[in-house]
Amino acid sequence: MTKQIVIATKNLDKLRELEIAFDGLPVEILSLADIDDFPDAIEDGKTFEENAEIKAKFFSEKTGLPCLADDSGLEVDALDGKPGVYSARFAGYHAHDVTNNQKLLEEMAKINATESPAAYHCALCFVDVDGTKICTTGTVKGTIKTTAKGEGGFGYDPYFYIEENKTMAELTTEEKDLISHRGAAIRELVPKLKEWLSCSLG
Repeated sequence: MTKQIVIATKNLDKLRELEIAFDGLPVEILSLADIDDFPDAIEDGKTFEENAEIKAKFFSEKTGLPCLADDSGLEVDALDGKPGVYSARFAGYHAHDVTNNQKLLEEMAKINATESPAAYHCALCFVDVDGTKICTTGTVKGTIKTTAKGEGGFGYDPYFYIEENKTMAELTTEEKDLISHRGAAIRELVPKLKEWLSCSLG
């Protein structure tokens, strides 16, 4: 017996990371691309944790299924924590990786900075139809530099240096999972999800 879980994302990279993490669990993973075309949740929380919970509750109610949502992003010290919860739409509502990264470079140029301490944050929130809620977080610290390196990853990864000369975009998927903010949040979530499954599946 398996349990269907909706992952509240259409981002295939995020979906792939979660599918790998949940391999072996008795779950059938659905993404928003697999189900009806629902409107976007209104992410008006002030923290990653609040937005993850908003999305999980919204899509669980819409689908009638347990839902897992994530909210993650980048906080750059030199930019007073920006882009923060606006990381996915830093360059506007219909922004994508290229435009967001261009906006990041523009903001760094405004303050004549070529690098800054920074951190990636991830909040995961799982909500069941009975109101059960499981939330976890993860963080990885690094340095934002205005020189891109690497072809992998997504988001701000080519500019996020985990070492002096190595970015998140230069890591393999397996290497990234071991150190990333989402990887940390997932590792904390999986045993809690196993406990929930043992109870819900009997």
